Amino acid sequence: MSSFKDKFQPQRAHKYYKITGFYSFVLESIKKSMPPVLVVVGLLVIFHFFVMPLPEALDLAVSELPSYGVLAFFFVSETLLGLVPPELFIAWAGKTSEPELNLFLIALLSYLGGMCSYFLGRWSLKIPAVHNYLEVKMAKQLIMARKWGGILIAVGALLPLPFSVGSLVAGMLRYPFKSWVIIGLLRFVRFALYGAAIFSIV
Repeated sequence: MSSFKDKFQPQRAHKYYKITGFYSFVLESIKKSMPPVLVVVGLLVIFHFFVMPLPEALDLAVSELPSYGVLAFFFVSETLLGLVPPELFIAWAGKTSEPELNLFLIALLSYLGGMCSYFLGRWSLKIPAVHNYLEVKMAKQLIMARKWGGILIAVGALLPLPFSVGSLVAGMLRYPFKSWVIIGLLRFVRFALYGAAIFSIV
């Protein structure tokens, strides 16, 4: 009976990933998703120092805005490119009277928002210009993305990158929906870990 070591050899896997372009694909995907994230972070820094400190803004949001309004805004954000960092909403949840419940709700809404993004990607294929651009001008990248699409979704689900963007691309690439549903569950893991960290400092 073969051992796990015989089945999985790190050096061989590393060589395979390098030759097939897996590493370059992941790095390129991350680089392309970073500019909008950096823009939003920059705007938040400006807001913090020139308008209102973010902790005060969170306190104001908790006291003045109804929970359903904050949650609705978060769902829209997570559906449309997810440019507002979820960490802000996690911190908001930590300030509410029911932090665990609101943390679960924003995790669920993020997951559902990514699902909506996935179907928006599938719908966009009905637009001839989008379909032709993917199938003709991005044929090489398309092959790589279809091969490693699951990794792209996992990266978006776990790391501070727009989950919506990865889901949108997955839909455009016709990545199997059942696989997206399973991999997308990592989103709950991310919110649980970030919640535990952020709740301890808010």
